[in-house]
Amino acid sequence: MIIGRGDIAKVLNDRFGACFFASGVSNSSCTDIAEFKRESDLLLAQPKDMCLFYFSSICVFTANSHYAFHKRIMEQLVRKNFQNYNIIRIGNILWGNNPNTFLNNLREKINTGQPIEIRDEYKFMLSKEQLLLLTDNLPLIGKNEISIFGEMKKVKDLIKQ
Repeated sequence: MIIGRGDIAKVLNDRFGACFFASGVSNSSCTDIAEFKRESDLLLAQPKDMCLFYFSSICVFTANSHYAFHKRIMEQLVRKNFQNYNIIRIGNILWGNNPNTFLNNLREKINTGQPIEIRDEYKFMLSKEQLLLLTDNLPLIGKNEISIFGEMKKVKDLIKQ
């Protein structure tokens, strides 16, 4: 079962006994409490007899944003309410059409001639293949947490590409 219609949900391979929860807040700039509540309510409505795959963010380790705080709370809800789960923390994805992802936001600014702030920093970029290797092979029994960083890229190098 795949919950969601976004960039992550579209690439997942369905697995018997798994509930892939890919219907969350995808904009890391979000501060809308209603959006956070929508995600938590939907999460808690998922079947408890399946292994839940929850897609979180590696920002839970470093950021103090509303989004990072929300992701930490969501991870706690998963741990508390599901017998079997895989919490998968990811960085930035390299595919999709969501205008709020780092790469698509950057592309839009370049294509429309908007100014771009290039910080001397790295971003962790994840490919579809890296994500699928994990989601197709993680166990359906147990309480598992994994962080997938992907490839570390300098922002200025991403712009060149």
